[in-house]
Amino acid sequence: MTDRLFVMAILLVQATCAVFFVSDIVFTLVGLRTDPISWQTRELLEIGAAIGLVLGVVLGGVALHRTMRHSAQYRDRLRAASGAFMDLMEERFDEWGLTPSERDVALFAVKGLSTRQIAELRSTSQGTVKAQTNAIYRKAGVSGRPQLLSLFIDDLMDDALLPRAG
Repeated sequence: MTDRLFVMAILLVQATCAVFFVSDIVFTLVGLRTDPISWQTRELLEIGAAIGLVLGVVLGGVALHRTMRHSAQYRDRLRAASGAFMDLMEERFDEWGLTPSERDVALFAVKGLSTRQIAELRSTSQGTVKAQTNAIYRKAGVSGRPQLLSLFIDDLMDDALLPRAG
């Protein structure tokens, strides 16, 4: 929430300064100046607006840097979670005693590929893939793909669902 307010403040400062300069030009072109102001006051206003624009650029750079840093952190977390998921799958495949072919089929099934797509990728018949998926389901103690996938999701979420101590 503070990042959003920070960016909104930057935009507000820049918009206010830009409106000052643009309105000054428009008023001059249209001839709407009514009461002249002293040159010292005008110079101070222009200096303040220029400082506001420069400040907006600097703060915009800071916000961009922070956003890029957060993005990198989230990318690293996602990569770690992806690795954890693969480790978890390998552990389960070991527990179930899956053959190398069954491991490949199980991985493709978890990824959501159809029996036909798995058969094409593995250069085998759909009947072979069906037999292998049935063996995988039997060894895992599930009745189909949704239950197979839910085993992994449940394992990943176990810690997330437990109440935090303290």
